[in-house]
Amino acid sequence: MANMPKDAGKEATQVKGWFSAHKWLILRRFSQLGILAAFVAGPWLDLWIVKGNLASSLTLETLPLTDPYILLQAMVSGVTPEQTALLGAAIVLVFYALVGGRVYCSWVCPVNMVTDTASWLRRKLGIRGSSHASRSTRYWLLALTLILPLITGGIVWELVNPVSIMFRGIVFGMGLAWVLVLAVFLFDLLVSRDGWCGHYCPVGAFYSLLSTRAIIRVTATNREACDDCMDCFNVCPEPQVIKPALKGAAKGISPIISANQCTNCGRCIDVCAVKVFQFGNRYSTESKGGIQPAKDYSKPTV
Repeated sequence: MANMPKDAGKEATQVKGWFSAHKWLILRRFSQLGILAAFVAGPWLDLWIVKGNLASSLTLETLPLTDPYILLQAMVSGVTPEQTALLGAAIVLVFYALVGGRVYCSWVCPVNMVTDTASWLRRKLGIRGSSHASRSTRYWLLALTLILPLITGGIVWELVNPVSIMFRGIVFGMGLAWVLVLAVFLFDLLVSRDGWCGHYCPVGAFYSLLSTRAIIRVTATNREACDDCMDCFNVCPEPQVIKPALKGAAKGISPIISANQCTNCGRCIDVCAVKVFQFGNRYSTESKGGIQPAKDYSKPTV
């Protein structure tokens, strides 16, 4: 992949038009900014659409939502959760089990806007070098974040979690939060391509575990049209998930991207000028002609 073009999606823009070549990116930004706006409307405008934060919230005084990862850390530390927190976690778990856990990373997490910007600038500047940390590192860190509460009796990870710190900074003022956000940006820009989200973030590791049987999937339905431009690999934050579905026809592998690390961000759909990819569901693609699903090469090895 050393010769990947810096202007991934340029041909798609020429063929499909600018909006179609950025449609899913735009929708993701609306989602991320809309969620943030719903939270800040209360303290900023006294319009309480959502009360709480990304860890635990109540929407329209009715719908409880709880981050199951943070709740799990709290329970390990010895906290007995209230029924409302358990209900909120159950709702979130069911939702992400159906649509794919890594959807949290690409459609909700505010840090994604920072890492996407770093990735885009990295391509524009032609920065090639990258660290070679294993993508399973995030699972070791996930395990560590669950061991520390057991030892310390506190949710240690939340003291340094870039997602929580950035959210608090946006709502209440960034202050020193800028330092951590800048560090993540510079790390992804200069040290490792998609380094934080793709190799180290335990939040993404946790939510990926909910994606094993998720219904909504990106599929390489029109893979025979692929012209090997590499744009999809260039923009994908988890490029290792693409090849089995895209190049597995000769081996009878389904065109579904079944790896639980896929974030369903839709960028491969956007940047493909020949419309190889589209959103679909796992059953319609796996049931045709006895085709086998693509092997999930991104499952944790720990």
